[in-house]
Amino acid sequence: MCNNTANRVSVALAYTDGRGWLSEGWWNLRSSACETLLRGPLAAQYYYIYAMDERGGEWKGKAFMCTRDREFRVDGREDCFARGFDRTGFFEIDTGRDAKNWTVQLTDPTPTTTR
Repeated sequence: MCNNTANRVSVALAYTDGRGWLSEGWWNLRSSACETLLRGPLAAQYYYIYAMDERGGEWKGKAFMCTRDREFRVDGREDCFARGFDRTGFFEIDTGRDAKNWTVQLTDPTPTTTR
């Protein structure tokens, strides 16, 4: 994971280990820094990321996983609220069928120009 933004970013990761879903976080990446979130070869084709910066910006999606404000590792993605977790929308990363590694590059949104 690389943070190519001007702000510190907190990142959560979710994936299936073949038996069930696992979500974990938080990794804190300073501006222009990269960090390895998972060691070893990729075990799945699809991974899910949620990130937020210190100014309230978010990278999110429609794949809902369980999270919490402090460090977490949660088995399963169902009944988040009933189990005492938050429910957060992650975006999907398709690494391809045979990828052994993958890097996600977080960037600031492109400003829109008005004419």
